[in-house]
Amino acid sequence: MEKKIATILGARPQFIKAAVISRIIKELNDENSSQLIDEIIIHSGQHYDIGMSQIFFDELDIPKPHYFLDVNGSSHAVMTGMMLIKIEKCLNEIKPDIVLIYGDTNTTLAGALTAAKLNIPVAHVEAGLRSFNRNMPEEINRILADKISSILFCPTTTAVNNLNNEGIGIEDKKSLYGQKVVLSGDVMYDSVLYYEKIAKPSDQIKKIIEEIKDNFYLATIHRAENTNDLSRLRNIIEALEEISKQTPVIIPLHPRTKKIINDNRILTKHIKFIEPAGYFDLLTLLSKCKGVFTDSGGLQKEAYFMKKFCVILRDETEWVELVRNNAAVLVGADKEQVVTAEKKLSSLNVEPETGLFGDGKAGEKIVGKLISEN
Repeated sequence: MEKKIATILGARPQFIKAAVISRIIKELNDENSSQLIDEIIIHSGQHYDIGMSQIFFDELDIPKPHYFLDVNGSSHAVMTGMMLIKIEKCLNEIKPDIVLIYGDTNTTLAGALTAAKLNIPVAHVEAGLRSFNRNMPEEINRILADKISSILFCPTTTAVNNLNNEGIGIEDKKSLYGQKVVLSGDVMYDSVLYYEKIAKPSDQIKKIIEEIKDNFYLATIHRAENTNDLSRLRNIIEALEEISKQTPVIIPLHPRTKKIINDNRILTKHIKFIEPAGYFDLLTLLSKCKGVFTDSGGLQKEAYFMKKFCVILRDETEWVELVRNNAAVLVGADKEQVVTAEKKLSSLNVEPETGLFGDGKAGEKIVGKLISEN
């Protein structure tokens, strides 16, 4: 019997995760004489330009969205409210058996809330993450999404434990509200293992690599805690500028960060800013760089999967496993700590611990569970 799944996504990390699941669904349908899963994709539009959205659909061969809602560029409240209205209309038309959400964005929360109000089961991929900092909008999104999801796919045992501590289930057993917690592993690990073998960089990245070889650091800055606080942003940029005097720092610049830097005349001479990088370009940069500076949750893990040490430009991280295994260090926005951390990078050799983020088959486990659920 065919199962109808509505996938709701809208931001870069979600495209990467969804690509894994969509590919496995297609392979499974192709292997069977009848279609087992009908996946309908709803794109909220939260990341909407070519560099932040379309390139990921093209490179990762994600099916074209059936619905594009074009909700972006507003406050958290306005954006989430508009998504609720538009997603409700989509779900009433689709009438899915289950709604699939990813991560911790406004799109995640809006999808979960809308489905729950319509009494449609919600499956949350990357459930159970906690930074324990409720000033982060992502923390609020992930907590609320977890509370109303029916199936919670956890990437790590830490995530499972976080949910258990909040009274939400244990693996494959029902909790008070019928929720099921599943230790699936991390679909982003699946993604790196699959796509690093076929990734082809753009001409822009090829040229950069030819010019500076493997002697550079990769950095990204986009979290609101850093971009909305000019003092933090200046400290980070000044630290990376200092480092760039000796070793080039490449920053694929998020459009919002770019605007803030330009509007506030934060000037640099040595940092190499480039346009937002597609997934294949990012994998290439990761494979060639000496280390990573980032406030991105996804890039922290991707650095680890590619055996690169990561300097986390935040005061806390959801991925505590990385810090515990000495694959990353937390430095916040302290200029001196950022510069000091760089001195350690060249002497560190990161070796991913077997099984820390699963076995590279998280996508298969998730799809199997979605099919078996009544």
